[in-house]
Amino acid sequence: MHLEILLLLPLLFRPHETIVVTGTYEPLSLDEIDRAVTVLPVRDQTQVFNSLADVLRQDPSIDVEARAPDGVQSDLSIRGSSYAQTLVLLNGMRLNDAQSGHHNMDIPVPLDAVTRVEVLEGSGSTMYGSDAVGGAINVITQPPETTELMLRTAVGNFGINEQQGSLSGALGSVTEQVSFSRDFSTGFIPDRDYRDLQLASTTHFASAWGSTDLTLAYMDHPFGADQFYGDYPSWEDTKTWFLGVQQAIGKKTTASFAYRRHSDLFVLIRDDPSVYTNHHHDESYQADLRRNEDLATNIELHYGVEALHESIVSNNLGDHSRSRAAAYAALDFRALRRFSLSIAAREEAYRVFSAEFCPTIAGGYWLSPHLKLRASVSRAFRVPSYTELYYEDPANIGNPNLRPERAWNYEAGLDWNPTSRWHGDLTVFERRERDDIDYYRPSPNDLWQAVNIDALNFTGVSTGLRFALSRSQTLDFRYSWLQGNENAIPIGETKYTFYYPVDSGVVAWQANLRSHFMLRTHLGVLDRRAEGAYALVDFDAAYTRGSVHPFLRLSNLANMSYEEVQGIVMPGRSIIGGLELVLRKK
Repeated sequence: MHLEILLLLPLLFRPHETIVVTGTYEPLSLDEIDRAVTVLPVRDQTQVFNSLADVLRQDPSIDVEARAPDGVQSDLSIRGSSYAQTLVLLNGMRLNDAQSGHHNMDIPVPLDAVTRVEVLEGSGSTMYGSDAVGGAINVITQPPETTELMLRTAVGNFGINEQQGSLSGALGSVTEQVSFSRDFSTGFIPDRDYRDLQLASTTHFASAWGSTDLTLAYMDHPFGADQFYGDYPSWEDTKTWFLGVQQAIGKKTTASFAYRRHSDLFVLIRDDPSVYTNHHHDESYQADLRRNEDLATNIELHYGVEALHESIVSNNLGDHSRSRAAAYAALDFRALRRFSLSIAAREEAYRVFSAEFCPTIAGGYWLSPHLKLRASVSRAFRVPSYTELYYEDPANIGNPNLRPERAWNYEAGLDWNPTSRWHGDLTVFERRERDDIDYYRPSPNDLWQAVNIDALNFTGVSTGLRFALSRSQTLDFRYSWLQGNENAIPIGETKYTFYYPVDSGVVAWQANLRSHFMLRTHLGVLDRRAEGAYALVDFDAAYTRGSVHPFLRLSNLANMSYEEVQGIVMPGRSIIGGLELVLRKK
């Protein structure tokens, strides 16, 4: 159980008030969670973060494999999982793309609409179904805390031009926030330009029935894709539409519905689209009904049903559709700050006569008021994407006979809280995968072919130490080690399986000074198995007094040459400066 606190300083002195909703069947305080969960605050930090990818880099257990800055075509890996084995959620609703996991991070809400990000490390299929093999990322929005108008603009090298804005307020029982974000860059090399437009509306309504939350969002994301999918000067444009509704029905029942549409226009040769062009449209509908019952003192029953329908229309992949339905139940035994035990199971049917049973057992025991032992065993699965099943291009070929991936996750950990100023944690884990899906080729002269790999095992350790230097300063040390079993691969090479970081560490310092300056320094060191080690140093500063807030973001200060995705170079040093205008109702 991790706690990354970079600005939400009051929580350092009241950690039990950090409420977590990811990986649990009801909101729980962070110190009562029996799984490895990281909370990354976002609200009030958007001056020093410009994308969710920047936020996620605070946790070394998460490998952000970006092809360009600002989250352009980023893949996520948790504990060495593939990019398709991480489930991305928006307020608990699925965002994963049926076409390809490369689009899972096409999250349409601007960063100013996000309150925090919760990261579940380890299998999450018992609660969320397919895809949560390595873990789950839950992007959470919440009602605005005040009536406010915010406008922000910034410029930087590489032709960077940014504008963001939001308007939020409350009228009786209704709160509303409308936000937008526009990022533009001419690129640090040819054919690596990008544009990013995000629009979102989040509405919260309280009634006698219970609270209602409505999210509407849109994203348009064209970018130069040189070398992204082979030795070609490519171009791509993805668009995302999202509608999500969550309704509380009394105190014990909640219902939700979400619709997501995604389009992907891919041009292999940017200056000559006639050579090879793909256009894909996929849609998903999801609905769930959840309920909890108090069976006795310290014993609760949680149960629910879910349904998901996905479809795609594509000139390359063809026209396909599939549906899944699931039911789950969980018994939770809990005596606060003494012990806890959760036994849960999910049955999910994803095609005729095919189903997956995913159980989880997780428990915790307080060895002392300051030391907690926790452990869990869980099972996960993932159905293949449409790209893995049906895609063909000059370098890659799909496989319609792929079997779903399956995995068992085992972990044990300790949480140490000797005082309100110190926090430490240690987690040891192992993931045993069967029928893992990756692209394989016997030699460099062959095409990449999607195949099932019989068996893969990943073993690792993650640990961290946080110290509050004062009420206004925090210092965080985090480290993750990972080792994969390579004996399962025949002669030849795979594209993604063993491109994981063996060692990854983060040192972060952040301060809110009495002079009204917010300062942040971040050092990330990563030793990727296939590339070697590199270090990235970032520094951010912002002035927070009054209505006008100047800020400065410096990335890759050492001008390091590095790759997060094999064969795709990342930019050197970047300097971005800007102004923020904030008008609040007093």
